[in-house]
Amino acid sequence: MTTSELSTRVTIESGVACAAVALVAFAGWGTAAGAGVAASGILMIMNFRWLARGVAAAAAAGGRDGRLAAWALSAAWRFALLIAAFALLLASGWVHPVAVVAGLVVLPCAVVARGLSAARTEG
Repeated sequence: MTTSELSTRVTIESGVACAAVALVAFAGWGTAAGAGVAASGILMIMNFRWLARGVAAAAAAGGRDGRLAAWALSAAWRFALLIAAFALLLASGWVHPVAVVAGLVVLPCAVVARGLSAARTEG
């Protein structure tokens, strides 16, 4: 499985799972819970795609012409922007903090599940 295939599969699987969890949260606990899961899930998926694209470009460059250093700087800015987005999201009061955490958990679970599935088929 290539990096692009992995990134695409994780994006689709975590998007579907996040939508399902957001619907359950919305039906069970209201708008703030559904919005919290959906918003944090979207932020995590965007973060994952940005990170995967940067890693692929840095790996292709092989450390030549300063791309690895540029990627590291980009990763630091990405992390700062992610922190600011979550701070604004929580400060707005439109989302429930526990729902935000629930949305954060979806993508790592998809990455682990996809990795375990790939390991099982290869080994």
